[in-house]
Formats: sequence, C-alpha cells, structure tokens
Amino acid sequence: MPQFLFVADPLETFKTHKDSTFAMMREAASRGHTLWACEPQQLVWQRGSVVTAHARRITLTGDAHDWFDEVEAADIALCELDAVLMRKDPPFDAEYLYTTHLLTQAEREGARVFNSPEALRAHPEKLAILEFPQHIAPTLVTRDMAAVRAFHAEHRDVILKPLDGMGGAGIFRVKDDGLNLGSITETLTRDGAQTIMVQAFLPAISAGDKRVLLIDGVPVPFALARIPQGGEVRGNLAAGGKGVAQPLSEGDRAIAEHLGPILAARGLLLVGLDIIGDRLTEINVTSPTCFQEITDQAGFNVAQRFIDALEGKLAA
Repeated sequence: MPQFLFVADPLETFKTHKDSTFAMMREAASRGHTLWACEPQQLVWQRGSVVTAHARRITLTGDAHDWFDEVEAADIALCELDAVLMRKDPPFDAEYLYTTHLLTQAEREGARVFNSPEALRAHPEKLAILEFPQHIAPTLVTRDMAAVRAFHAEHRDVILKPLDGMGGAGIFRVKDDGLNLGSITETLTRDGAQTIMVQAFLPAISAGDKRVLLIDGVPVPFALARIPQGGEVRGNLAAGGKGVAQPLSEGDRAIAEHLGPILAARGLLLVGLDIIGDRLTEINVTSPTCFQEITDQAGFNVAQRFIDALEGKLAA
C-alpha cells in the first residue's frame, strides 16, 4: 500500500472546509494510500543514517472538527516512503530553506519529494516572476528609497509588498498623492535593510486576483478569482477576499500554457499562478491552495487531478 508523508503545518490548525492539503489527503486515502504527517522541525539527519521524520500515521474520520485519528507515531525514513509532499506554508525564511536542504539530502538517499526542494529554493514566490517579464506589470525590486520614489513618480499608483509574506500580509497601496510613501517604504525595507517589491497598481484587481493552478504543467480549466471586499485592495482569501470560480480567460490560458511546461520540467508538480487582468503577479510553489473552492463551485475535482498526476510520477 503506497505511503505518503505530508510535511506541513500542525494538523490541528487545518481548516478542513477549505484546506488543499486536506483535500489531497482525502483523495489519497480514498485510493487506499497510507497517510503520514510531520512538521519541518521533526525532520532529522545524522551521519551514518538517513533523513528521518518523527511522524504520525493518521486516518481520516469524516468529521469536520475531529478530522483525523492518530494510529501511531514513529520515526520513519523518508527514502522508504513512496512520496514526500512538502506542504509547509510560508514564510520562506531560513528555517524553510534548511528544511529544503534536508529534503534534498533525502532525495540523494532515494526519496521522492514533491515539489522538488531544489525547485522550491530556485523559485521564491514573489521573485520568480522576474524570469517572465513579458507577462508582468511594471515592477521594481529594491531596498533603495530613492528608487521607490522614482518608480512612484513614474507610475503614480503603486503596490508595495514584502518578498516573504503570504495571504496579503504587508501589502500597501500608495496612490497619486504619495501619502505615506516614505513611512511605508521605511517600514517594509526596515530602513533599507530588507528588499521589497513595488508594482504598478492594476485596476483589474476589482475583478479579482485569479489563482490559476498548474498540475504537472497543465492548467486546471477553472481559476479562483479572489475579489477584494469592503474597500480592500487585497483579494487574498486570508484578507477577506471573496472567491469566485470561473473558466480560464484566453489571457490566463496563454500565461499558463507558456509557463506550465517550463516549471514542470524543473520538478514543480503543483504551481499556483496569480494573475490580475492579463498580468502575472506571483508564482506560488510552496503550498498552492484553492483546491476545494474550485471543486465546490465548478465541479472540477482538483485533488483527483493532482493525485492522478502524483501517481503518474511515481509509476514513471
């Protein structure tokens, strides 16, 4: 019976009605796969041995709140499992980076890790878009205050954001009047010590920040448009955005079909592209979400497609 290890946040924190890792687990369990789970700090390597995890083997109960039972806890070698799924949420900090290095060592020992830890390191979610300038809005990456002021003077309405956040945290809009540009820049850059991203504001955000999922390079035919609510500039669901599933537009599909084969060839089995209008804003590779929202609203079973692709990789 195939065994999958999910390296993730604490199981007790999962919101099962919308959690994509839970959707993966549910689909895998329905096929008879054995589920293991651990947190990054439970990965261990020692000379003379291999990378192991102090993990929990779980079964799913079907209850929305007490959603799993722990069958056993054990130290397991990653190379003896069929698949290891890296599903830890950002921030992409030093500890996240160290976890990817342990997973790379596990790969040397024979483990199959998805997404590839090397590819995770090579594709920081905000900065990965720089490789595809033809698809992005005017963008600046800097920690220099003068460069930010010059960019704002040119574009007049801009978005500033940290490079290591998620869920819309730390995102600011500065309009034509430049109000608070200095203080926002000083705060985000920590007085020039930390690099940020600045982008021209895209009015199409009013129609939603679209999440387009790529599974083994192939786009899911529906996106989730995360529409800002109540005067917010952020569409992120974590920031109160409303998620509306919709078919991919021609622009969405063009971006997805260009990037899909490139990213899949690098070991990125699952990718979440963020698109506003026809502009790519982020390439999410750590723990892309929106499986359940798309499935519930559009009737397309994203988790089924994902586990099909995973099983295909393991059989190859």
